[in-house]
Formats: sequence, structure tokens, C-alpha cells
Amino acid sequence: MIKTRLLLVCSLATASWGQILTWTPLFPTAEDTITIIYDATQGTAGLVGVADVYAHTGVITNLSDSPSAWRYVKTSWGVNTPDTRMESVGNDKWRIRFHIRSYYGVPESETIRELAFVFRSADSKKEGKDVGGKDIFLPIYQQGMNITLLAPSPIPVFAEPGDTVAIRAAGSQADSLFLYIDEERLACTDHDTLAFDLIVATPGKHVVRIVARDAGGGEKSLRFYIASIGPQLVQERPPELQDGLTRLGTNRFGFSLLAPYKKFVYLIGDFNDWEAEPEQQMILTPDSLRYWVIAETPSESILRYQYLVDGLLTIADPYSELVLDPFHDSQIPEEIFTNLPPYPAGKTVGIVSAFAPQLQKYAWQNKDWQKPDPAELVIYELLVRDFLSSPSFRTLTDTLGYLSRLGVNAIELMPLNEFEGNDSWGYNPSFYLAPDKYYGRGEDLKHLIDTAHAHGIAVIQDIVLNHAYGQCPLVQLYVDDMARNPWFNARSPNPVFSWGYDFNHTSRHTRDFVDRVLEHWLTEYRIDGFRLDFSKGMTNTPGDGYAYDPARIAILKRIADRVWAADSTAYVILEHFCENREERELADYGMLVWGNMNYAYNEATMGYHDNSKSDFSGVSYQTRNWSKPALVGYMESHDEERLMVKNLLYGNSSGDYNIKELETALARQKLAAAFFFTIPGPKMIWQFGEMGYDYSINTNGRLGRKPIRWDYLQDDHRKALFETYAALIKLRRTQSTFQTSDFYLSAASPVKRLALTHSEMNAVVLGNFDVIPAYINANFQHSGAWYDYFSGDTLQADFSQTVILLNPGEFRIYTDVKLEAPEMTTGIAPEIQSGVRDFVLYPAYPNPF
Repeated sequence: MIKTRLLLVCSLATASWGQILTWTPLFPTAEDTITIIYDATQGTAGLVGVADVYAHTGVITNLSDSPSAWRYVKTSWGVNTPDTRMESVGNDKWRIRFHIRSYYGVPESETIRELAFVFRSADSKKEGKDVGGKDIFLPIYQQGMNITLLAPSPIPVFAEPGDTVAIRAAGSQADSLFLYIDEERLACTDHDTLAFDLIVATPGKHVVRIVARDAGGGEKSLRFYIASIGPQLVQERPPELQDGLTRLGTNRFGFSLLAPYKKFVYLIGDFNDWEAEPEQQMILTPDSLRYWVIAETPSESILRYQYLVDGLLTIADPYSELVLDPFHDSQIPEEIFTNLPPYPAGKTVGIVSAFAPQLQKYAWQNKDWQKPDPAELVIYELLVRDFLSSPSFRTLTDTLGYLSRLGVNAIELMPLNEFEGNDSWGYNPSFYLAPDKYYGRGEDLKHLIDTAHAHGIAVIQDIVLNHAYGQCPLVQLYVDDMARNPWFNARSPNPVFSWGYDFNHTSRHTRDFVDRVLEHWLTEYRIDGFRLDFSKGMTNTPGDGYAYDPARIAILKRIADRVWAADSTAYVILEHFCENREERELADYGMLVWGNMNYAYNEATMGYHDNSKSDFSGVSYQTRNWSKPALVGYMESHDEERLMVKNLLYGNSSGDYNIKELETALARQKLAAAFFFTIPGPKMIWQFGEMGYDYSINTNGRLGRKPIRWDYLQDDHRKALFETYAALIKLRRTQSTFQTSDFYLSAASPVKRLALTHSEMNAVVLGNFDVIPAYINANFQHSGAWYDYFSGDTLQADFSQTVILLNPGEFRIYTDVKLEAPEMTTGIAPEIQSGVRDFVLYPAYPNPF
């Protein structure tokens, strides 16, 4: 029962839309000049107290396919112009005035339906949006009769029995307005405005409909509903339910959301037409932490749902394995994600969860797959977006043959779980159990992993557990009160190195979430391991993050233990960069740690050696005094400038030898590779490094798309670099010598030497990183025959003191067991620089030749 309290009739000249905006005229058309006032204290209130406010604004027209499809946007984000600057009218209110069609430049042929706004500070670091972080929309009307709702706001309305709901509506060119509640007419007026106060009495959902009619019988109407909330049911959650979605049987599912401090939660979706039905008001657990409900759902191919929290916020399930995005899904080609479910446009706002009621299990083919030993890993790090012209899991599956020919035994995929937008490196994660749709379906990812295993290639997932961003529902639930957030710190304890919202890894809720996420990828997708992004930030210890931190060590050991409980052979790789004592302790525990040697290797390839700048001996775990080969050494990763870029820009020279010349620069990469893959311990290369990729990391902006250059393989010198990489990788993977613990690396001088001793075979690697010829003592482990790996030539060393002259950029790999020389199809020798005189061999005196 809903009781009438008051009937008022009045005439209004301005409109209020969610209290954030007021405007005149009341029913603006595209041909009107409109005055808009923005109240910064409303909505997210992100601009309260800001000195200057700018409008980031565009329009929604008949050609927009979603609320995110803004057209005729005035400026790029962050660009300040006089015509988007707001005028202060005091009390955190800001005004702007313009002629609608001409301001946006919309052609006459296009119908404007809404104006869209996000307000921002001059430096773009703060923004003002609608409740729940939504964009702000202002309706634009067509000529003729119209009707608008002035109150209540926001809608739908959630009230308790006894509450009063004020209903205000206005009509344009209407002769009468009628108010219906649950199809019972309760009020009418022959004025242009209807005002009606209701006292809510009966729990349940009540539908409000307001109708405008003109003298000719024309009619327009609007509809909303009032949810009268009954007493909150409190009951223990059934033990079989977990957070998120739990399948309980055919068309029967449990839903659970951790949401302490929230007043009430409804489950909304396809099964209740996205409205808050009493049957889907979720039950609160006695500890006031969780809301849950069990629902019967129809037999559909795909069902979509959200949680409606406190009547204000609609969020997707944090544990969703598939989400629908009204802003970015339209940009995903059909060939990448086939049969993508449609977004329920007009039914709800925000990200939506989706699932198939009839679960179809993937039929794994390579069930007996054995991962490579961690010490023997050769990892290929790649960003799907910048690796393939059709950036998808399916296309990458078709490219595994190339990676297999290169010889790598692992690929590390930059973050692949749902991140904000489509065009991203992926370090702005939002949904942690869902593969990002921009790369394809979950089934496509499983097929990629399954096929990679058939090729002998492990798949390592780069995952971000240090932070999340505003699209993540775990953030959205408490974005206005982060001090109460169960998962995140209200403020990062390490502001010097901090991104997004900082996970609090001391919280049991964060621990549970992290464990669930990692176990999901290990069991559901058979991921072989993880690279934990910015692992040094996963602590609440204040400071710069570099110093030894027992609390962080305990957190990472706990995470590793949970990973190994699910898969005892899974890799746990840390991007750590902390004090060596801490990294060594984590390595001793069984984790692998990134070892960035980009600077030293690049100084070496450029030919600069002052103050031992080119000393890359830190790529050896033994140089760091570690007991285990747990250092994942690399010359390049996604985060470093490409070696070839600096070779070509800044390379050293002497006489005719010039590293700035392409062929010479590529030969320097072979030299570096000879002193990279042969050093024991796991190694990682960055995509296209094997072909000498020479586009800067800052091309198109640091995070922007980079040119995809598969055509490099048509260049003989780049192909020769690929073949050299492949030969070196094959050498280390087939010969136990290159996993020996008995090796010595001398890399401080321009002429460098590596000696490896093993019961099966000994090896010596010699290289001249200078720009002039140089002698080096090979210092072989014994006299006798030594064999050049690439040429197959035999060198008879009568004693260990054999001095060899190396041309600039030249290297030699000698073994005391004759190996089959690798085939170089280009005919370009990997050791000798094109255009440089032939090498000369000088044994120590007396000369045996």
C-alpha cells in the first residue's frame, strides 16, 4: 500500500537532473542556447574546492550505439580550452553556456539525444562524475510534446515503509499529466507540472508511470519503480557457496558478495528484467560481511547479472569470468571474439557479468605435460596487442611454430585478465578471473595453452596483484570511503612507487582473493606459473620499497606456498628489484627473480666501457652470491629501451667500424646474445629482439601501439640474427654444460670471457665488445682440440695459454666436444662483422703453426 500525502501544482523554469546539473530551458532542443550549472558537491564530489573546472563533453546521437559512444567530443582529455572552461558562481557551483548544435558542430542530419559530461580539474588529476563514477547525461528533446522527471533522483527509489517519496514531473506542450502507481491512477493535473508526495507503506516493488497527453490525443510517458525494502533477512551462508557465482545444479545458482558496511544488496539481471525484486534481495550473513542469495534462472545460452548495492551502485561480480562493457565491447572484432553476448542497453549501467548456465568443459589434449626445469627456462615475453596484426589468442596459437623454431620453451604473456579499455599493456586490471575479450574467448586461451604445451612451451601469466584501478568492482564498492575497503589500503604506504589503488596484503580478505585468483588460473586454464608485477610493492611497510623487508618476504612466501599447493611445479617469478639479501632469500625459497641487465648490455653493444659500464656480470646468479640459478636475466623487457634503438642512435665507432650502421648494430646483438644464452640460469627475451627490433619504447607514447614488423625476416641480416639466437638457444637447451654450476664470467673489460666446466663437455666463450681489434687469452681448461661451434673449425691448443685476436664485434664459442655446426641459411657468419677484415688466430708463443 502506498498512501497519498500531498498534491501540489506549480510551474518550473529549470530542471534538476540527479542534482548534479541544473539547466535552462527546461526542455532544450538541439537548436537552443542552454545554460548549465554543475554542482561539484554532488555525485562523486571529486571537484569540491578545485580552483578551475573544465567540461570534458560530447554528445550522444542517433548514430551512437552505446552510452559510451560520445560523438563530437570538444577536446581530448586534459586539453584546456576557453570554451570548455567553466565559470564559477560560488559554493562549488560552475556554469557554462552555449548554443547546442553549433557548440559541438553536429550536422543537421544527425539527431542529438543527450549531452554527455565528465568534469575535471585543470591538471586532469581530479574529476567529477555521477554517483558510482558514472558519466553525466543531460537529455535533449525534439520539437513537440515532451515529459521529464524532475524528482526523485536517483531512480530507482529505495525506501523503507513510512518514508516519503516526492514525485515531480513536467510536461512540454501537454494538456494534462497523469500519475499511475501499480497501474492505479492516483493523480492528474491540467497544468504543465505535477507534484505528488507518497508515503511508502507496503514492502515490495511499486511501478510508477507518468503520462503526458495533448489535446489531439497524443501521449508520451515515463516509468520508474520504487522498491520498498522489508526487514533485512540474516542467515548463515550455505557452506557450498563461495564468493561470486556457485553452480548448484541445473538452472540453480548461488551468488555471494563480500560487502561489509553496506545497507542492502539486490541481485539483478536477465531473470528479473534488471529490477530489484523482493525475491532477489540478498541475505546478510550474521557477521555482517557478506550478502548471498540462491536463484533459479531460465535456461538461456547466456545469462547476465549485476549486484545493485544500497540502491545507488551497480557492479559486476568481482569473480566474473566474462564481463560485458558498454564502452569498449563494440570495438572488438567478431573474428576475435565470436558471438559476444550483447550488452543489456537501456536496462542498466556499468560493467555486467555474464555466464553460460550450461557449463562446457574444455577437453585438454596434453594432460601429461611436463614443465621445463626453472633453471633451463628461455622465456619469450610478449604483448599480444603489439605482436600480432590480429591480436588474439587464436592468432598467437597459429604463431607458436615460429616460437618453436626460435627454440624458446616458455612464453610470458603481459597481463591478459580483463583490464580497463582495449588498448593497453594490461597493468590496469579490473576483473581478475576473466580473460580480456580484446584477445578472444576463454576457450581460445585454453586452446593456446594446450597447443603451447604440445610444442613444449610453458605459458607464464604476468599478473598484477599490487594494485587495481577504478573499473574494478572491489574499488567501486568503497571508492568514496576507502578506509572501509576490505581489500585496499586507504592510501599506499609507498607513495613514491605506487599505481592505482593499493592492495592491502595484510588483510585476510585480500589473501583470500589472491589465493582464489591464482588457483583459478592454475586449475581452470592450466597456466604454468606467474610473473608477479611490482612484487616489491606488496607490503604495508613504509619506505621506498628497496630495503630488506621481513613483512614482504612473509607475504610472498605465503603466496608462493598457495601457488605450489595447487601446482607444485608452477613458476613464481618476481619483479622485485630490492636489496640483494631479500632477493637471495626469496630465490632460496624457490621463487625466480627478474634480473634487469639492460643498461650494461646496451653499453656493451654500443661499444662503451668507461668505469666498467659494460660489465653485465650481474646477469649471473653467482655474481650476486646466490646459491640457486633463480635469476631470470634479461637484456630487454617491456619496460626498457630497445638495445638496437641506442645502437643506431649512439653507437661508438672507430675508422670504418661504425655501430650506428644497421648491419654492424645487428652483429653487435649477436655478440651480446653469445654472452647471454650461454650463461647458466633462466633467461628472458622481449618480442622481436631476435630480429633486432629498433623502434623506441616511446614510439607513439610509452604505452602506445608499436609497429609490428614480421617483414624483418625478409632482411638477410635480421634473419641471420634470428638464426643466431636460435642456434644459441639450441646449444644451451641441448648441452648440459650450460646448466653447470662450475663457470667463470669475466665481463669488466671490453674483451669478455666465459668458461664453463662440466663432466660431459667444457666450453669457452670469447668476445670483443670494443670498436678496435683486441687480443684475449682463451685460457682453455686443457690442451688439445677445441671446436668452433658456428664454423665447425678445429683449433689445436697445445696448452691453455692461447691468445686469440678478435675483430671488433667478433665472438667465438669453443667446445671440447665436436658439435654439429648450426645451419645459417643466410650465409652471414654470426661471428664476423660484414666489411671487417678476417679474424687472425695467434696462439701464445712459440707459435705452433
